[in-house]
Formats: sequence, structure tokens, C-alpha cells
Amino acid sequence: MKLDILVFGAHPDDAELGAGATIAKEIAQGKKVGIIDLTRGELGTRGSAEIRDTEAAKAAAILGVQVRENLRFADGFFVNNREHQLAIIQKIRTYRPDIVLCNAIDDRHIDHAKGSKLVSDSCFLSGLVKIETMQGNEAQQAWRPRAVYHYIQWKNLEPDFVVDVSGHMEKKLEAIKAYSSQFYDPKSDEPDTPISSENFFDSVLYRARDLGRLVGVDSAEGFTVERNVAVDSLSDLL
Repeated sequence: MKLDILVFGAHPDDAELGAGATIAKEIAQGKKVGIIDLTRGELGTRGSAEIRDTEAAKAAAILGVQVRENLRFADGFFVNNREHQLAIIQKIRTYRPDIVLCNAIDDRHIDHAKGSKLVSDSCFLSGLVKIETMQGNEAQQAWRPRAVYHYIQWKNLEPDFVVDVSGHMEKKLEAIKAYSSQFYDPKSDEPDTPISSENFFDSVLYRARDLGRLVGVDSAEGFTVERNVAVDSLSDLL
């Protein structure tokens, strides 16, 4: 199955929080999108890996992604080495995305920046023909995505571009709320975390509305780039 967009997240819920509305919009426009989580989020303060597996599947169904997989890297302890790169390369060559979205280049959680660099490096290496990977009994062909974009997470990084996601924030919030173990629940007796506060959803909406305000739309999601974005004509920027 070839995907148009493949979204990576260090933890289940990263993709939804960082790019959930963009994912929903692209799918609504007919694009094939997949999500690959690097870890099961097993070190998270609230919930468990098993609970988050179920929540991730529910969120995937809400968004309507074509596929969702988990590479089961060690939460908090995965590294950017050959073993982990090859696992990601295998997935990139399986799904052959034109665009890859991945974690923020700098963030509060150390896995986010680590995951960002790991996926970015793997996208480059995936295009080298002398790196061999297999899918079943067949050798895979080299494949390099045309673009790698990084979504924004906890830190308010300055985006290089924003996507108008007006009309798709409701779907994003629905997908986020599928992770009921992680976010605000007045009946929960689990410890508080930075994302379990009652006003966390307000901050998600505020960021989208503020980025939208800056470009004259209702809501937007921001991304950073590794290299300049090229357009054919100035009119493409309107």
C-alpha cells in the first residue's frame, strides 16, 4: 500500500496533538495517511501500554487513517542507531510516502527531539540503494520521501509554514479525547501531569486559533522544515 503521508510519533497521541487536524483535512481531501508510533508510551505516568494501544486504535478509527502501527521501541530509551533506523527504513519503503510528518525538533520531552532526528535521518538513509531491507522474503526498493515536516508540540516553536485546518479541529479534539487515560478526567485518581490539567484542551484550541489569526483563517497547525519549501509560482502562496 502506497501512502501519500506517513506520520511518525514518539508516543501514541503525539501525531494527534501535533498534526491531528492536518491529518483529518488531508484524509477528507482523499489522501491516504498512515501513523507509526515509535513506542507504546509505557513510561507514561497515567494509564498503561495496553490501555494506550486501545486508545491509539480508537483515535486512528476516528481520523480514518489507512494504517496504524507501533514499532515498540523502548519508551525513553530508544536511540538513533542502525537498529532503530533500519526498522523505520523498512516502514518507509513499505508505504513509500511522499511526505513524512514527525515530532518537534525541540521539545520538553526528550523522546520528541530524539524521535524527530531518528525519523529524519531514516528518511534520508531510506533513499540509499546499498542499504538492504526486506519485506517478507522480498528485497525492498530504496525510497526517499520528497519532504519531511516537523509538527509543533509542547514548546511554542516558530513555524516555517502553517496549514489552514478550519473545520477540522473538532475531529482533532475527538481523536485526542480517545486517549482518555492521558487527559483531564475529574473522576480519575491518577497523578496529575502537564497534559492532564483541565485547561490543556483550551491551550490546544488557543494555539490553533492564534496561528489561524496570524494568517487570516479560523484555525491552523504549524510545522517546521529542514530545507526551504519551493513553489512554482508566487500565486501558490496566496
